[in-house]
Amino acid sequence: MNDDRRVLVTGGAGFIASHVAEAYLARGDRVWIVDDLSTGKRENLPAGAQFVEMDVADPSVRDLVREIRPHIVNHHAAQIDVRTSVAAPDRDARTNLLGLLNLTEGAVETGVDRFVYVSSGGVVYGEPEQIPTPESAEKLPLSPYGVSKLAGEFYLNYYRRVRGLAYVALRYGNVFGPRQDPHGEAGVVAIFSNRLLGGESLTVFGDGEQTRDYVFVEDVVSANLFVSETAIPDSQGIDSVAFNVGTGVGTSVNRLADVLEEVAGVRPGRDHQPPRAGELRHSALDCASLRGLGWAPTTDLETGLRKTFLYIKAQAGKTGDGA
Repeated sequence: MNDDRRVLVTGGAGFIASHVAEAYLARGDRVWIVDDLSTGKRENLPAGAQFVEMDVADPSVRDLVREIRPHIVNHHAAQIDVRTSVAAPDRDARTNLLGLLNLTEGAVETGVDRFVYVSSGGVVYGEPEQIPTPESAEKLPLSPYGVSKLAGEFYLNYYRRVRGLAYVALRYGNVFGPRQDPHGEAGVVAIFSNRLLGGESLTVFGDGEQTRDYVFVEDVVSANLFVSETAIPDSQGIDSVAFNVGTGVGTSVNRLADVLEEVAGVRPGRDHQPPRAGELRHSALDCASLRGLGWAPTTDLETGLRKTFLYIKAQAGKTGDGA
């Protein structure tokens, strides 16, 4: 137990960060959650956390950081929709950059021990030439969302090099698991699960052989707690303190559908549609850097998909939807 260690988790009513907040609480930390509930859900808030409903882009967030004086800031709150970023890049920048700067200014003023920043392994590299893709790969984001996430890393590097803020960036793969949103990067898992529960065919765009690095949320949580405490070698450049979080394995949409059909015990068929314009063909993350420090994913794809499907099925039962 460490009742004296204070942790501020932004976006803690959301899919991933709610699990992260639970894990901090489980190890005995005092946890505050900031979320404006624009996409997060109040029912995701873990018992025991102190909740503050607030937009991270609100300047008063700085006052909150001064009041809490957290030892750790875990920053998940973000505008994460690529399409929204294209339609309204100013809205994307307001949340992802102004929100970040409110937190970093407060963190520097109060002497935060570790700032954990959630970046993205799916967008900062653009169309990578090397797969699995290492952290050192060229950064060529193809959306305002990718640009804002990468810019956030450069801002944090300034705060580290010039103002002494110790931070770590986590570049996630496609995270899936209980509480996930069908509209997120790994939303296909939730979409397929819901369709299978309703006995509906699965929509597959193109040939279904496009691949992504699907990582289970429990492994992402363990990565967050790991980097919250682990000593990180201090060297220049954003890649020295940025770590891919994935499995290193690309899984095709067809393989995902096969496993979920097996878990559900139904095979309602596939509805093939034309490929979506601009979609990445293949993506997987080289996680050797974080593995080298001592972290590794422990949940295989089948186990993670089974846990996720059963959770979605249980939630559907509560609301009277699905099977």
